Amino acid sequence: MEWSEELAGGLLQAAPDAILVISGSTIVLVNDRAVELYGYTRDELVGLDVDELITEDARTMLPERRRRIEEGRPGPIGAVTTSVRRRDGSEIPVESSVSIVDTPQGRLALAVIRDLSERDRAEREKARLRAEAQTHRSQRLESLGQLAGGIAHDFNNMLGVIVNYASFVVEEAESAEPDVKMIAADAKQVIKAGERGTDLTHQLLAFARREVVRPQVLDLNKVIADVQAMLRRSIGEHITLLFRPEADLPPVTCDPGQIEQLLVNLALNARDAMPAGGNLVIDTGRHGDQVRLRVSDSGKGMTPDVVERAFEPFFTTKASGEATGLGLATVYGIVTQADGEVGITSEPGLGTTVTVLLPASSTVATSPVPTEPAADTQGHGETLLVVEDEAALRDVAARILSGAGYQVLKAECGTQALDVASGHSGQIDLLLSDVVMPGMLGKELAERLVRERPDTRVLYMSGYAQPVLHSQGTLDPGVALLEKPFTADDLLAAVRKRLDG
Repeated sequence: MEWSEELAGGLLQAAPDAILVISGSTIVLVNDRAVELYGYTRDELVGLDVDELITEDARTMLPERRRRIEEGRPGPIGAVTTSVRRRDGSEIPVESSVSIVDTPQGRLALAVIRDLSERDRAEREKARLRAEAQTHRSQRLESLGQLAGGIAHDFNNMLGVIVNYASFVVEEAESAEPDVKMIAADAKQVIKAGERGTDLTHQLLAFARREVVRPQVLDLNKVIADVQAMLRRSIGEHITLLFRPEADLPPVTCDPGQIEQLLVNLALNARDAMPAGGNLVIDTGRHGDQVRLRVSDSGKGMTPDVVERAFEPFFTTKASGEATGLGLATVYGIVTQADGEVGITSEPGLGTTVTVLLPASSTVATSPVPTEPAADTQGHGETLLVVEDEAALRDVAARILSGAGYQVLKAECGTQALDVASGHSGQIDLLLSDVVMPGMLGKELAERLVRERPDTRVLYMSGYAQPVLHSQGTLDPGVALLEKPFTADDLLAAVRKRLDG
């Protein structure tokens, strides 16, 4: 049987799909794509019975197709999704369409076979990614629910203490013969609960990597050495603390306070895992271009399912009330905010090891600078503009500052603050502004006010100061920040320090 050179060498070869020209059930012509698809040579395909390429699943369609080819008129008879068998015995999904062609050589079937392997793989990958995304979404929602529940539980406990002890204070103060000692004792309970809330807030911010950090280039070995005495007091005498520093360790760039918090959290976790005593080992070393901090205990260890959830906020295996479940979550937040990595290995009965990897710094380490309160925290008649959208907090700050000898102007938002400043003929020595306020952020307010009054200094106050920070949570140069919640001493010291420059 003779075929035109144009048909054999041109049209069929230009097609992107495999093409088989079939007479009866015998393959009489193929293109290059068919050779690639089936894995046979051209000579092996030509003359082959098409049944050899049909899988068992596809074989049921063959008699009907042959009948339609023999009885039907020239033209297409439709496409079906099926599978074919390659030379090596493997089966692949295809879309097969057949057209009937009457030629001088007789009736022929032109089969166009499109390989669906890539499409199937892509669809399976999409389905896998959709399933993974759904799983991750469910896990995130579960974690958020756990986080919200943990926060509500702990803060409800603290608020219960605050509300009730505050009521005791009011009742005793309004009684016929108030007991001053009882009032003072109850007020101390209110303060204690508030401090617990403050600590919890800082832990949450550290976990969420929103805590304000003040990084320094540090000698990690020195930081650990300096905090050893505190760690020993925290874990008790029944646990032996061993520190094994590697000599000539490169410095790291971290907030020294956060490193101390990390070590205390890990030490307390280790203490709880060793109620009968044991060893707590802290060692340092190099790990490529990173500095390794490793904290190991000889405690009861954790099962794999607990290890998998160990860094989740408010996840704890301890009895209710014994722990907040934020210790390791805080460690995770601190390390990731410092561009580091943290991992945990543990086995029941064999203890737990937490490994922290921090980027090494090329800068020479310096000693942490201690934060010292200003010797004189009193005002000397300076004028301060206090801007805070929370009325009660605004009044508290103004009361503290007025009582310390400052002249205080107040505003509830940025727009009002600019109006107050515009109407004030005297000097404004300091702007004390919240960072996140409706209408105008504290940073914009400060920029606009300082343009009009270049001698005015600025002190921000916030519990969440992201708008005045770089993306990594590090304070911009020249920014002074007082973190909420603050005490009267904190406020007066920060104001005095900023005024004195």
